Amino acid sequence: MPTTNHDNIKRTVRETYGKIASAEMSGCGCSCSPSWGYSQVERDSVPRGADLGLGSGNPQAMANIQPGETVIDLGSGGGIDCFLAAEAVGDDGLVIGIDMTPEMVSRARANAEEGGYSSVDFRLGEIENLPVADNSVDVIMSNCVINLSPDKASVYGEAFRVLKPGGRMAISDVVTTIELPDEVRGDLEQYAACISGAASIPELEDILTKAGFENVRIQPSSGAGEIPDTWNPGSDISDYTVSATIEAVKPVE
Repeated sequence: MPTTNHDNIKRTVRETYGKIASAEMSGCGCSCSPSWGYSQVERDSVPRGADLGLGSGNPQAMANIQPGETVIDLGSGGGIDCFLAAEAVGDDGLVIGIDMTPEMVSRARANAEEGGYSSVDFRLGEIENLPVADNSVDVIMSNCVINLSPDKASVYGEAFRVLKPGGRMAISDVVTTIELPDEVRGDLEQYAACISGAASIPELEDILTKAGFENVRIQPSSGAGEIPDTWNPGSDISDYTVSATIEAVKPVE
């Protein structure tokens, strides 16, 4: 895909989610069901404005986050996953939320102040070029965001760079089950809706392996087919995509 198309994709995604963060739209670009994968207790434990209904799962629930760890959330949105992770890392840990949309970062920071989260740091940046030091992170999580990137090899390459040896990824994202039609692949609105940019499981396995990861495990989520059905009611998107969990480990040197 040409660089100009990459720029168009990023601009469309940034504008779409900027409107969501500014409350000009309700729900997410893909009209996901709010809070899919979270318990009522988890939803009630975070500031109200943190849950924007943007996810395809609950990545921090599978990350096995430990006290004192450093965690990154790629595409942190309103901050729900960061705040849940902050409870797990405790006062001695750190959770870093990365988002390329200024409006989202501002909203997440306001939510952090409201909730009194001192161990959470929201940073403006692109997931293809993380504002994080090498070998400094224990866990990387992300919730229905990496599919929005037109350069997934760079995303996972950056993830490998910043993880400590033995560090791990816990990702919830959308993957394709069969090749998307050309008219869907070329639709920028569908890209911002978490559909057009989705990759297949074999493609992602190849990207992760080439980045250097081991113990790569990608599996459709429980009830995965139900999520795309809610994004585009009456469409056949669920014939092409499902939600999946993506796990991998950076080898110990």
